[in-house]
Amino acid sequence: MSQQPEAVLRVEPLGMPWRTPDPFLFCVHHDDKYPMGNERLGPSASLAGRNLGQDFDGRDGWNMYHGTVVPGFPQHPHRGFETVTVVRRGLLDHADSLGAAARFGGGDVQWLTAGAGINHSEMFPLLQRDQPNPVELFQIWLNLPRANKLVEPHFSMMWNHAIPRHVARDAEGRATEVTVVAGSLGDVKAPPPPPKSWAAQAEADVAIWTLKLAPGARWTLPAAARGSNRMLYFFLGSSLRVAGRAIPPSHSIELRADVAVELENGADEAELLMLQGRPIGEPVVQYGPFVMNSRQEIQEAFADYQRTGFGGWPWPANGPVHPPEEGRFARHGDGRIERPA
Repeated sequence: MSQQPEAVLRVEPLGMPWRTPDPFLFCVHHDDKYPMGNERLGPSASLAGRNLGQDFDGRDGWNMYHGTVVPGFPQHPHRGFETVTVVRRGLLDHADSLGAAARFGGGDVQWLTAGAGINHSEMFPLLQRDQPNPVELFQIWLNLPRANKLVEPHFSMMWNHAIPRHVARDAEGRATEVTVVAGSLGDVKAPPPPPKSWAAQAEADVAIWTLKLAPGARWTLPAAARGSNRMLYFFLGSSLRVAGRAIPPSHSIELRADVAVELENGADEAELLMLQGRPIGEPVVQYGPFVMNSRQEIQEAFADYQRTGFGGWPWPANGPVHPPEEGRFARHGDGRIERPA
């Protein structure tokens, strides 16, 4: 009698950052409980005792990261990969060396192909001065294959209303909601990724989903293509069973991708992130914000950045924030402006 292949390959605690499989490089979950804001869009709280410029200690439930007035990540370069930024709560102000800018959040996603090189900043403006300003987001780094590592940078937005959701109910009517940022689930298909992304290759089988399971909900995660890598990240909830195996909270689950897997939630609502894709299968040499295929290419990246600044920095500050009255928007490098419906 043939046996069903093992579905769960490895379970381990979530680290910082989360471990990711090829074609992904990096994933971090920022969940900051910021207080009320001040007139400069920073926290209305004392910053005494914080290691400003390098504040990652989670003091009082939030971080300034590399910001000194407004929390966030002032200008920094990237080359050779893509960033996918899913802002679930709060707002993020983007500015880059192409002259592009955006304010997005509340479920919006920014997908940025760094390619040959880009400088950008990601700041968290605390607009609410009479109530807390929680910010929660995922930033995911997706590698580029050698052929596309030096393509022109590309900036795109996926607004919350345009990102599809699939809702399934089990026999007892308990819901599982899947938000499809990349890839497809049945007839539910994500907006197209940037044209030079690994995710734009149909055979790459890239999927980025978030899953929300009601208490006690059961749902079967369908099989993906053989040869793909698949990881689940159980970041919210009290208990979960995956293919019959009990999974503790705050753990990642590496799955065999070509096997359908039943998820059974415990007594509290649970949320998971799924990353999936066929591996690129090329050498990865990373130094800080540059990801190439060889050490020589890393050295070339540093030399190019020192020479060109990847387009320079057309903003008056290293960590610019947009006016407090500004809503969600994106202004592209060619001046085109888009706003969510």
